[in-house]
Amino acid sequence: IIAVTTEGENIFQHFGKSPQFTLFETEDSRIKSQKVIDTSDSGHSALIDVLKANSVEVLICGGIGGGAVNGLAAAGIEVVAGVSGSVKDAVIKYLSGEKLGSGQ
Repeated sequence: IIAVTTEGENIFQHFGKSPQFTLFETEDSRIKSQKVIDTSDSGHSALIDVLKANSVEVLICGGIGGGAVNGLAAAGIEVVAGVSGSVKDAVIKYLSGEKLGSGQ
């Protein structure tokens, strides 16, 4: 499962203040389904718990601090940071092996 910080159709640029995540269930490098979940204005550590509870393996986001990156890594979640633009386009590019963002 791939999660993307979301505001409308675009990638939200601050992980810790992300209003929503779009979760993409994927199989064989294709999107099987997607759903948007609200974060209820949770803070950084609560957001990590939300992602863990939804079996997220990869997070695509804009900006993210070192503490959050470390917390996500400890939870076994790969972080792809420094990404902007369309949520769905970013996931399609990630699945095709294209380099995204700053590669954090």
